[in-house]
Amino acid sequence: MKMADWGNKLVWNRLGTLRLLLTALVAAGLVGAGVMTQISAAQDQNGDFRRYLDQVGAKAVAQGVRGATVNRILPSITYNDTVVRIDRQQPETSANSAIPNFAPYKRRHVDAARINAGRAKFMELRPRLQQIERRTGVPEEIMIAIYGHETSYGRVTGNFNAPQALASLAYEGRRRALFEAELIAVLKMIDRGVPEYAITGSWAGALGKPQFLPSVYLRLAKDGDGDGYADIWNSEVDALTSIANYFVNSGWRRGEEWGFAVNVPISLNRAAIASKIKSPRCERVFARHSRFKTIAEWQQLGITPQRGYWPDERMMATLIEPDGVGNTAYLLGSNYRVILDYNCSNFYALSVGLLADEIRN
Repeated sequence: MKMADWGNKLVWNRLGTLRLLLTALVAAGLVGAGVMTQISAAQDQNGDFRRYLDQVGAKAVAQGVRGATVNRILPSITYNDTVVRIDRQQPETSANSAIPNFAPYKRRHVDAARINAGRAKFMELRPRLQQIERRTGVPEEIMIAIYGHETSYGRVTGNFNAPQALASLAYEGRRRALFEAELIAVLKMIDRGVPEYAITGSWAGALGKPQFLPSVYLRLAKDGDGDGYADIWNSEVDALTSIANYFVNSGWRRGEEWGFAVNVPISLNRAAIASKIKSPRCERVFARHSRFKTIAEWQQLGITPQRGYWPDERMMATLIEPDGVGNTAYLLGSNYRVILDYNCSNFYALSVGLLADEIRN
């Protein structure tokens, strides 16, 4: 008997034994009949879950994962309702829900504790960071800011079993294509020798100090210290090198700013600068951006930088006013969109850029 079949039989035998016991208790009047309905539903769900995992296992084998790995990992997985509930509680992207102001988020994520810890980590790793920046063009402070936002500089990396979390989210079905692909990717990681401690991460399956999804790890994780293994769990050099590689792969422009804070005249004709392009991804995020103009053109419209100087006037930038008219706004360059590629949220990307500025200053 295959290990997967043995695991399924064990689960079914235990549920069957429990069902027989409860049947006797119901007959004796010691347990309500509703409990039997719940047990039957649990049996049905477990059976469907096991059958789904068998399908995923077959797909994984077809993509090159060894059957021995599939049979070692998948039978031990149980459905985790907690991760499904967390996923359902994430902020909705419906155009009907209100977008809050950015200022409260900024206070929580670009705070003194995170800035000070980032500066300390920046100085600690400076020689390595300089090497990575020279090689990739990704600024040292941007790497550290991502590190700080994702895992509080490595302190909080998550304690969910990634195969279980991804299997549960894929089975639930709302984003099956995404999570099923990541489940197969984590099976590939295990098949290639990544140790089991490394497959513990966030509720959504993100792993290590940079919180890479398994498919991202397979594509973009880099060995930064030369030991032959991209250890994004234990090696800060590997983690930061991998973050920089992610940014290079997403199109980071060497020497160009991510963006900066500006003052915008109340009288600015916002309808005239509204973007008419509908983004194929993260539509609501990009809908808040104006059309692109050169810095020189923004100057002509009366916008002024809060820091007192401008970057290259030929730089293309888009405008966002995350706290509404009359409050601090930001001109955002192409590199801002690379940060969005890491996490498609204006609040996240703005906070990464602002934290990076504070760390460097």
